Amino acid sequence: MRQGVAVGATTIRADPWGNTVTVAIEDNPATAAESPVPAVAQPPTTEQAEARAAEKRKRSAGRNLPAALAVGVALGVGLILILVFVPKVFLAVLAAAVAVATWEVAKRMREADVLIPRVPLLLGGQAIIWLAWPYGADGALGAFGATALVAMVWRLFSGGLRTAPRNFLRDTAIGVFILSWVPLLAGFAALLVLEDNGSMWVLAFMIGVVCSDVGGYVAGVLFGRHPMVPAISPKKSWEGLAGSLLFSAVGGVLTVYYLLDGSWLTGLIFGVGLVFCATLGDLIESQVKRELGIKDMGTLLPGHGGIMDRLDSMLPSAFAAWLVFTALL
Repeated sequence: MRQGVAVGATTIRADPWGNTVTVAIEDNPATAAESPVPAVAQPPTTEQAEARAAEKRKRSAGRNLPAALAVGVALGVGLILILVFVPKVFLAVLAAAVAVATWEVAKRMREADVLIPRVPLLLGGQAIIWLAWPYGADGALGAFGATALVAMVWRLFSGGLRTAPRNFLRDTAIGVFILSWVPLLAGFAALLVLEDNGSMWVLAFMIGVVCSDVGGYVAGVLFGRHPMVPAISPKKSWEGLAGSLLFSAVGGVLTVYYLLDGSWLTGLIFGVGLVFCATLGDLIESQVKRELGIKDMGTLLPGHGGIMDRLDSMLPSAFAAWLVFTALL
């Protein structure tokens, strides 16, 4: 027997495409010489690759599902209790979430060497939320305009009076974008809760977003075969969008009719509008993360990522809810 080779030994290895190739090693040199050479493994066909990708989406859908469910239920129950018993406390929760989300985005931007004016954005975001309480939409809009101006001046003189700022236009433009994306859109949630029946308005808005997320997730996992915008978010499918529309439309009709005493048509408009805003909000964050080369904005919420990863679909949805409710209710 030759050293290092066992009689009848069999080696199993995988090729680069995941196919298993078995190679038998014979002890008899003559037999080994006569044995045929294993065929070269062929790469999987397009159909096989798509089937494997679909199966992978079915198994995971890109989330730690138990952790995501636990965190989502805990947050949902906590917010429902706040809205039912102490609705004004929702403003404090919203302000804290805006601060953390803004910090997460600013941190990721600075990691990419985008020096956005972080301090004005953090302070101005709080002003947008809290000035909505006594002054309504005028207060939020005024705080937004003042913060945008301060952010420009802050970045202009960030290097002192004798040094011209580098990438001033890029950094200030991205700073104003973040100010619009996070605190300003969140301000519409503050405006919702400050209405006479505000706690129910916010509750209906949250139920609508949850219906959209759940419908999209379930339909995408079970039936997702056709990617919607693979260049931005490969996991989103047209089947998932259909599931979001179905769940959110039903949820919108029921919540508006029973919680807000509105018509079924208002509920339908609300549900459908919420789906498109939530989906676009998710796609916007996906593109931002793609350009930054990151998976999540943060790590605070297990199964979800950061606070911003949970707010991405809710921020534009808050504007949609405020628009529909103030116009039709």
